[in-house]
Amino acid sequence: MDIVNLNDAEPFTTKDGSEIRELLAHRNSAIQAQSLAEARLPPGASTTAHYHPKTEEIYYITHGQGRMQIGEELRDVSVGDAIAIPPGLVHQITNTGEDTLRLLCCCAPGYEHEDTVLLDL
Repeated sequence: MDIVNLNDAEPFTTKDGSEIRELLAHRNSAIQAQSLAEARLPPGASTTAHYHPKTEEIYYITHGQGRMQIGEELRDVSVGDAIAIPPGLVHQITNTGEDTLRLLCCCAPGYEHEDTVLLDL
């Protein structure tokens, strides 16, 4: 049985610039086809605009508020919002609040730096 507590997950910075704590993935569990991580962005920070050629993502906001851009669409997001990000769509999230923005990121297949293409918008 694989159980990882958020407090025990080592943080690292993804290619898009967010700090994540990978909870379950092929690197630390029996999970092979997806990954679950918590990402954190300080107030005023944004991820670098990017897309994933292969990976679909779900973001689920657990703390704070932000502005999500997927393609040309821009929406405000807050606690309880789940965001669908299909493969190949350029996306970026910005923390618009005064507290750290925290979100769960589900990726299928699991997150890999190699499947992240950064853009300069």
